[in-house]
Amino acid sequence: MSARRKIDPTAKLVAEWPLSTAATLGSSMRARGIFLEMRARLPIALRKLLHIESRVLTLRLPEGSDADAGAASAVVSKAMQNIEELPVIPREVEDILTISAGERHRWLKDGRLKSAGTRTVKLRGRARKITFHVFDPRHIEDVLDRDLVTLWREQDAATAAENRRRAAGKAALMRAQKSRAAAGADDSGRPEASRLRGWEDFESDGLLR
Repeated sequence: MSARRKIDPTAKLVAEWPLSTAATLGSSMRARGIFLEMRARLPIALRKLLHIESRVLTLRLPEGSDADAGAASAVVSKAMQNIEELPVIPREVEDILTISAGERHRWLKDGRLKSAGTRTVKLRGRARKITFHVFDPRHIEDVLDRDLVTLWREQDAATAAENRRRAAGKAALMRAQKSRAAAGADDSGRPEASRLRGWEDFESDGLLR
């Protein structure tokens, strides 16, 4: 069921849990991820009671419903106790740090972004499962607070420039070597040594055969 379904205005508000900045890291996508995580922990019959409204989780009981709102509230309240430590998933990292998927992969590979482990999930409607890295929210918060993304991009730009300089130098060296090799051969393709004085006589005597 869609997490953005229309909320019944007649539904009774049973409980609400504001999401702190420490939990969302300023990201609406992270807030939605927390909502989906909390919703997944509820029994299927109770999931429709939980909503997210302006970064506040709300539990609403529709008029005439006999759902156990108390049980749902207890599950969410317990889960919310450690919500600030909920691992950050890839799309949330990209939103929080305003980075591309390519940057995330590169920085994860070279160790600048530190993995907190992996998670395997089965996507809805698909047979196969996918595995991805998750991240410690405090590590992502540190990267954000220290503006490490700017530093890492500057480092990447410097590395790319150095790689281009080296590639250009290598290409120039290869061209110079080819030029010297071409200059060292006569029209018949003989090496430079074959143009030494008296070489033709030496060769005509059959001494090279």
